[in-house]
Amino acid sequence: MPTPRVAAIHDMSGYGRCSLTVAIPILSAMGLQCCPLPTAFLSTHTGGFEGFTFLDMTGEMPRVAAHWKSLGLNFQAVYSGFLGSERQIGIVEDFIREFRGKDTVVFVDPVMGDHGQVYRTYTPAMCDGTARLAEQADVITPNLTEAALLLGVSCRELPAGEAGCREIVERLSLGGRRSVVLTGASAGESLTGAMCYDAKTGRTEAVQTRRVPREFHGTGDVFASVLTGALVKGCTLPEAARQAVEFIRACAERTAAQDLPMREGVDFEPLLGLLTGGSI
Repeated sequence: MPTPRVAAIHDMSGYGRCSLTVAIPILSAMGLQCCPLPTAFLSTHTGGFEGFTFLDMTGEMPRVAAHWKSLGLNFQAVYSGFLGSERQIGIVEDFIREFRGKDTVVFVDPVMGDHGQVYRTYTPAMCDGTARLAEQADVITPNLTEAALLLGVSCRELPAGEAGCREIVERLSLGGRRSVVLTGASAGESLTGAMCYDAKTGRTEAVQTRRVPREFHGTGDVFASVLTGALVKGCTLPEAARQAVEFIRACAERTAAQDLPMREGVDFEPLLGLLTGGSI
């Protein structure tokens, strides 16, 4: 069987583990061909760094897509993350319509904010566009802040606790038409993980692991990349979420032990072997 291809539509930061510098090695380690479509190139990511450079790739994105189409490429998955402008959202929508085959799975990580705050580059129009883009997805992976934005409520209005997380993913499923994996969903003080609504089975399930009492940039990108890879390889949604949750925990434990700065992200590279068939 040919190696499955994933079109990964994200920005790329030269330093700081996030976006494409996370997605490419993780998907490759999982036995998938990652075909990057960069939305921008930055010298570093924007969390905790000052003076970073930014090269906007908006104009190049349709040209790349057109060339890929002329080559007759097809993709088993389209996986989008952080986008730099409202125009890019429309370009990704066009890409999905152009390349979506009967077996293509569309993953949208609706990156808009965290910790109750919208990212400074995201305007209300971009948030509306991201919600529209997410309607095309088979699987979305919001955090609690993004879930509130998609539902059109404030974070304070979200239902609380494990039962609340179950309600959130079911409300976000568009009546059971798409799968939802809510990240940062805790079922207890010492636990963290995800709450999953599986559109294929109609079931909601919590996937939890022990909490590492540190925060790092880029963990959402690591989670979504592992989840995407596992689902393309044929795992069920709970199995894929379990693999992503446990990999994040292992990376966080390793990084916390080294006392690395939050802005450097998780030290995941030495643990990639866990994704090639090893056990966590």
